[in-house]
Amino acid sequence: MLGGILPFAINYHSDSGSLADGVYIAFVILECLGAFLGLALAPPSKVTRDDGSSVVLVKYTNLGTETVEILKLFINPLMLGLLPMCFTSNFFYTYQFDNINGALFNVRTRGFNNIFYWGFQMVGSYAISFLLDYSKLGRKTRGYVAFGVVLVFFNAIWGGSLALHNKYPDGLSLDNRIDFKDSSRASGPIILYIFCGIGDALYQTFAYWIIGALSNDNQLLARYIGFYKGMQSFGGAISWQLDAKEVAPKNQLVANWVLFALSVPSMLYVVWRIKEHSEDQNVRSKADGDLENYATNVTDDKASVAAN
Repeated sequence: MLGGILPFAINYHSDSGSLADGVYIAFVILECLGAFLGLALAPPSKVTRDDGSSVVLVKYTNLGTETVEILKLFINPLMLGLLPMCFTSNFFYTYQFDNINGALFNVRTRGFNNIFYWGFQMVGSYAISFLLDYSKLGRKTRGYVAFGVVLVFFNAIWGGSLALHNKYPDGLSLDNRIDFKDSSRASGPIILYIFCGIGDALYQTFAYWIIGALSNDNQLLARYIGFYKGMQSFGGAISWQLDAKEVAPKNQLVANWVLFALSVPSMLYVVWRIKEHSEDQNVRSKADGDLENYATNVTDDKASVAAN
């Protein structure tokens, strides 16, 4: 939300079409501060859980092993099933940020909108968590229902985006862009943009829930998440490049909608493959032999707690 609050506050009285230098300076200062705050984190060896047990220090595998295991993900049916979902999960940012928020609103209203875009992401994630964590429903059932929610929500978003594009096919000139105080013009597009943020949260939360439901192996899950984020960034990079090449906004919108539609069958396949109970297995193969220390330490911690 800071990414919206700062531009809104600093550019509140600005008539320029771009952000003031102070916005970038403020972001650099915050990023540097965040980096230094990381030094204040306690080392894992000094962290104790609420039940008195120590945090387990995992001895990770080597570079060669990790390289082989990551390459195996590209022939893993579950990861291939998630690939379209991964690819599209940030692809829509370019259209939403540039062709809705950037093309229709003045500079201060863009910041205003982003406060609610990211703020309502917290609402969306929190709301869908009640469904995904509802233990009275089976895990697969929860997956099917959440899949339906995402399917309906995203089709509604793209339908609304198409209607908005047809109303403003060429965007708005700099001196005619919408201000948040102009309620007659601002309310509809702002509400749509907020729903885009909620949809993003539903999509990302559902994706992480699917991945988390596939295994209890921490190292395997870390690779799954790395695969997801890597393919996500790959899709996002292509999307921004299309915008840089000045691909028509309507074509970008159609591309987003088509990519989402293409991700639906494989997304449903992965949900279908989810088991009601993941295998609680920390040691998967000889390649992960270094995890034996992890399993041993967990056993020792549990025994120590039980003895106390």
